[in-house]
Parts: sequence; C-alpha cells; structure tokens
Amino acid sequence: MSSRRSRSRQQSGVSSNITDEQITDLVSKLQQLIPEIRNRRSNKVSASKVLQETCNYIRSLHREVDDLSDRLSDLLATTDTDSAQAAIIRSLLM
Repeated sequence: MSSRRSRSRQQSGVSSNITDEQITDLVSKLQQLIPEIRNRRSNKVSASKVLQETCNYIRSLHREVDDLSDRLSDLLATTDTDSAQAAIIRSLLM
C-alpha cells in the first residue's frame, strides 16, 4: 500500500479492509467496461487514466440521457395524447 494512501487513512480515521489487489481488480473491471479504453490495442493503462476515462464516459452518458429526455419531451408535447403513437410511447416507458 502506498504511504500516501496509508497516511490518508490514518488522518481521516477511516479503517478500510480493501486491499491493493482488490483495487487493481476493480480498476481492471472498469477498464473492460469503458469503450474508450477497451478498444485500445494495449492493455497497459494507468489506474488514473482508467478513472479519468470512467468519469468522462459517465459524463457523456449523462449528456446522452439528458438529450434523449429532451427529445422525448418534445415528441410527447407534439403528439396527440390519444393517438396510437402516444400509446406506443407510453407503453415503452412503462
């Protein structure tokens, strides 16, 4: 365990049972989930880069959800609530 991490735990008074091996395993799992990293030819990526790309990916997913929500709101606003199209949209949302 790095001295910085050890010192940080001592200062905060937080006791954690997570090991460096578990952290490495979790970072490896994240690496497999993030398209930007997963598609690289090299498997050598630093943990900080994996975490940075994970944050970027989550931000992009948030933007995509916001965009889709806006588009759905616009669609629902322009659709007659009794139409077949509105019924399909409602059934998909349920």
